[in-house]
Amino acid sequence: MFNFKAMQRIYIIQKKISFIEAIIDDKQTVHIALEDEQNSRASILMHLISISEQFDKLLHDGELEILSYFKKEDIKGSYELRNFIAHDYEGVDLYIVEDVIEQRLPIIKQSINKIIKLEGENNV
Repeated sequence: MFNFKAMQRIYIIQKKISFIEAIIDDKQTVHIALEDEQNSRASILMHLISISEQFDKLLHDGELEILSYFKKEDIKGSYELRNFIAHDYEGVDLYIVEDVIEQRLPIIKQSINKIIKLEGENNV
């Protein structure tokens, strides 16, 4: 159903979300994880950048069908967050990052799961 390369990007996003979840589970809360400037925060921010880059590659590859499973504000918000992190790392508003992790990533994760389920059903 979906292009192989597009699905690889979806699996990368899924993996990055899993990494963020594991970091938070280890630290017990998003807030505590983001307070750990040396390790957890840096890892979380890099995984968020990677998620954004995968969305950007899907867009540039013209994968509009697969992108239609995501809310436009999640894709746009992901790109905007990436720009904030890349251009003002020390000035990143951690409350926004915390909100993205708690509110937006679960929605993105649901969309990823739908896409993977659809792909699995079409490959049976």
